Amino acid sequence: MSTHEESFRSRGYRIHVAPRIDLSADVVDVAAALIDIPSESHHEHEIADSLDAALSDRPHLRVRRSGNALIAEVGEPRVVVAGHLDTVPSAGNLPHRIEGDRVFGLGSVDMKGGLAVAAKIAHDVTDPHVGVRFIFYDCEEVAAVHNGLARLASEDENILRADLAIVMEPSNGVVEGGCQGTIRVEVRAEGERAHSARSWQGRNAVHGASDILGRLSTYQPREPMVDGLRYREGLNAVGIRGGVAGNVIPDECIVTVNYRFAPDISVPQAIEHVQEVFEGYDVTVTDEASGSRPGLDQPFVAQFVNAIGLPAKPKYGWTDVARFSNAGTPALNYGPGDPHTRSYRRRERVRSADT
Repeated sequence: MSTHEESFRSRGYRIHVAPRIDLSADVVDVAAALIDIPSESHHEHEIADSLDAALSDRPHLRVRRSGNALIAEVGEPRVVVAGHLDTVPSAGNLPHRIEGDRVFGLGSVDMKGGLAVAAKIAHDVTDPHVGVRFIFYDCEEVAAVHNGLARLASEDENILRADLAIVMEPSNGVVEGGCQGTIRVEVRAEGERAHSARSWQGRNAVHGASDILGRLSTYQPREPMVDGLRYREGLNAVGIRGGVAGNVIPDECIVTVNYRFAPDISVPQAIEHVQEVFEGYDVTVTDEASGSRPGLDQPFVAQFVNAIGLPAKPKYGWTDVARFSNAGTPALNYGPGDPHTRSYRRRERVRSADT
């Protein structure tokens, strides 16, 4: 214990020291240790402290920090390896446990398994063939306005620029190229208030929303080929609200709709499409993010896919590869864990062999 710590303790202060992460340990042990550090979005300070201490000890790395995000570089970076520190809220799945070849625990799939792999590589590989920038960042699982990678890019526009970016999103050990774009809109059905005992004097907006839902139920999503990968789109209601009181005919009903679109169209084109689907209704855009083309024809991407030895697949969902793509850097998703069946669940788990 340092002299400063002894002084603080003698005056009744509690000293909190972040858990020490031993990055020289087996990658499964590293993943387990990372899982056991709670790091729900906006609460990543402790895990950032732990990784900061572990990586700063390595003389081959240049480490700097911004808030709860870390950048560690070796050589002149041509490749970026990025992963987020945060998880969704706990579902009673802390601390970790190991059963056979499975590691259970909050964030094991999304994405502390991938985080363990990236941190191990940063710690162990002292002389890579090409320079690497490792980025470990906060607040990926919440609204984009809080995203730590976006904050880093606003501080240094070159932070996202490289020949290739690998985002350690769970992909079951298969390269998933690009990502879908997403927009969220509110579609408003209007009516006229009246007392429910005299409903004929009004117009029920909730009933009127049936046409909006009808258009969604008969909608046929596209399945376009983009750079050799087939993407599946989706246009779905994800929320509905309306009603004034138990005896009032509602004059407004709002259906929240999410459009997940293939990366062959832009955000403005996606918005125009949704407006066409709901022609005649007031449509308000509440959230938007562009997609990212797979970029499988780019040299570094092609080399990486060939090295993995498995065919690339499309990424369903939005990830931070789009931020790299928008900065002109080819990017892909590649990490341990099955995102389709494991992420966010109480029994979230990753195979130890995958890490």
